[in-house]
Amino acid sequence: MEFTIDNECFKNAISEVNKAVSLKTPFPILTGIKMTAYDNCLILVGSNSDIVIEKVIPLTIDGVKVLEVYNTGSVVISAKYLSGIVKKLPNEIHLKVNEKKLVTIQSNEIITNLNGFSAEEYPSLPQIDEAENIEIPSVELIEIIEQTVFAVSKSESRPALTGVNMSFKDNQLTCVATNSQRLALRELSIESSVNGSFIVPGTSLNELTKLINNEPGVINVFVMDSYMVFKSNTISLFLRLIDGNYPNVSGLLPNDSKTIITLNTNQLLKGIDRACLFASEWKNNNVYLEIMDGTKIKISSNSSEIGKIEETLTIKTINGETDLSISIDGSFLKEALKVIKEEEIRMDFGGPMRPILIEPIDNSSFLHLISPVRTY
Repeated sequence: MEFTIDNECFKNAISEVNKAVSLKTPFPILTGIKMTAYDNCLILVGSNSDIVIEKVIPLTIDGVKVLEVYNTGSVVISAKYLSGIVKKLPNEIHLKVNEKKLVTIQSNEIITNLNGFSAEEYPSLPQIDEAENIEIPSVELIEIIEQTVFAVSKSESRPALTGVNMSFKDNQLTCVATNSQRLALRELSIESSVNGSFIVPGTSLNELTKLINNEPGVINVFVMDSYMVFKSNTISLFLRLIDGNYPNVSGLLPNDSKTIITLNTNQLLKGIDRACLFASEWKNNNVYLEIMDGTKIKISSNSSEIGKIEETLTIKTINGETDLSISIDGSFLKEALKVIKEEEIRMDFGGPMRPILIEPIDNSSFLHLISPVRTY
């Protein structure tokens, strides 16, 4: 195996697949990056068994030659040392592997030797059924993930809630995330012959959004028994699914409201953000919302040691009861508001101890539900 490669291109590819490599794995082979040179490309693979990242480097990128392969072959190299040395090399890199898996990396007058491992010991990737393919524009996929993944549970006591439930049915993708105190739901129309519901780990989806952020065009999605695969032209991510049944959330959505108000999204976000500065003393980051004179909403929080803050915002419209006071987790509301792109939101209140339903105006495909918190 032998090739020369542009150092910046190589460095970036190693950095991407390295995100899937764990040094704490009980399987020494998984502490390495698998590298396979073909006549027309170089493929790098990193894995920790929960997530597998495969990166393809073609011979040319945008018409510029970045790779030349002299001999095909494969090897596994320690991710820690490969990444460490390639970051520090100044120019084009020449990599060569002999029959004893000794890897020689040269750039200018700098020569490094690393002991490689046989690629045959590396776990093989799951086989993709190309027929079961769902195409989603990368911009829309990133958006639907970012608008739900923040609401997953951080506790491992209920593993299913640490993931986003992705359901495909009747040419629609529905993503739901909840930690029992809040819920985020987003729908997206797609063309899909796939029907089914799958729980994808939130941590894996966060890595996915980072890696496809600069990938233009369409992401191809494939579903297998234990993996969901997201594939672009140059990178593929295999995300291991979470076993178990996701709770049926349809019964959680309130269908009766005592008070409905509309507010400017950005003004409310800034007000909640300020209030959260004084809410950290409370276990649930308590922020208080109270309707004043049927025309304004007061946002307040207090800390016994620091002091208190309060401000009022003008309500755009109000329907129903005007006597309302409720305490919620300010951090939950702030995170929900951050991912809403619409200028105005609607908030539905069923009472001081009922969850608040939040929806962007003119976007019925997106909602949040936040439960109130006790004030003692």
